[in-house]
Amino acid sequence: MARTSCPLMPCCLISVALCLSTSIRRRDSGIARSKGLPCRWETLNKSRFALVALIIANVICSNAFERYYGRHAKHSLTADCLMKFKDYYAILGVARTASEDEIKKAYRNLARKYHPDVSKDPAGEEKFKAAAEAYATLKDVEKRAAYDRLGSHAAGEEFQPSRDWGEQFKTQFGDGGAEGAAGEASFDGIDLSDLFASFSRGRGGTGGASGGGRAQSNRPIPGEDFDVTALITLEEAYSGTTVGLNLSVPTYDERGQMKRESRVLEARIPKGATDGQRLRLRGQGSKGVNGGRDGDVYLNIALRAHPLYRVDSHDLYIDLPLAPWEAALGATVVVPTLAGRVNLKVAAASDSGHRMRLGKRGLPKPGGGEGDLFAVVKIVMPPELTEREQTLFKELADASTYNPRSALFNEAHHAH
Repeated sequence: MARTSCPLMPCCLISVALCLSTSIRRRDSGIARSKGLPCRWETLNKSRFALVALIIANVICSNAFERYYGRHAKHSLTADCLMKFKDYYAILGVARTASEDEIKKAYRNLARKYHPDVSKDPAGEEKFKAAAEAYATLKDVEKRAAYDRLGSHAAGEEFQPSRDWGEQFKTQFGDGGAEGAAGEASFDGIDLSDLFASFSRGRGGTGGASGGGRAQSNRPIPGEDFDVTALITLEEAYSGTTVGLNLSVPTYDERGQMKRESRVLEARIPKGATDGQRLRLRGQGSKGVNGGRDGDVYLNIALRAHPLYRVDSHDLYIDLPLAPWEAALGATVVVPTLAGRVNLKVAAASDSGHRMRLGKRGLPKPGGGEGDLFAVVKIVMPPELTEREQTLFKELADASTYNPRSALFNEAHHAH
């Protein structure tokens, strides 16, 4: 083990030496008096000088002791102020250089996949919350920059933000944690998500919480905004619906200390809501401070996958299976829509992939009107052919001169 030198040792030795010197001089003076010998003024003056020097040495030792052990005690405290690292980029499955759109797209995919209402994954709810936490930080330019300055660590690794990061954190956002010795930021016992949640509070300038929660000024600070994903069915989007939201929002007491509060909201989703649409619930976020406005909740609409329809904005697409003779001869078929069944006339000689438009059978539009429903022809063969069907198809094959592959050879000839 390395030997640690203490800067107090010289001061202690000086103090001991002066004490011994003073004691010896006082003893000599006492002996001189007992023998009736004169006590020299030089000896007394030196004794007084030694006493003054002793007092000064004791003051120096006391200050050195406080500085030395106070610094080491503070260092020991700081070393224990650790938090567990969360790799927000890995949680969303994107690179650290990912664009804002890539981050948003990744979050929406994960939110749709792990939403508690649809996910069969036992850990789906935790993954859903982790994705929301990661997105809440990375979607914000300033929060993301502050997170990136923490550096790259292994997920779950205990780490401590550097002193420079802590000072910049306090200057830019206000200290959402406590304040340690000498005014240094202390992040002991703070979860990474709570740390970044406090950024919105401190972003009002000098209105953050510092010094163990003491407000730095009475400047109004707006409450924090939240992004929440609402997973709804296509039928609910068509007619409108009401969804319940369970939020865990940070709130602050009169001393500026942050705590988590569970809140249940009901949000009305108007008819015609589309996948990726963002609805704003004013004043439903965390409370403002010092008269600042309350935060908002932004509701990101995500549509569940539908077994029949594909969605493109307010338009819908459905595959329309047709038998070969229906596609060849034409037919009138029944098509399901969100508003009920309708009859659709199929023209003769309809080919696979042909689209037929059913006007105003899509999703309602916010400004009025509706999107369209497109039926896409898909020719389907019977799973098994009867003898009669085989005979008829053979007669058709013998009578027809149509070659569906002639275009392949024509394209190959022109290519050469």
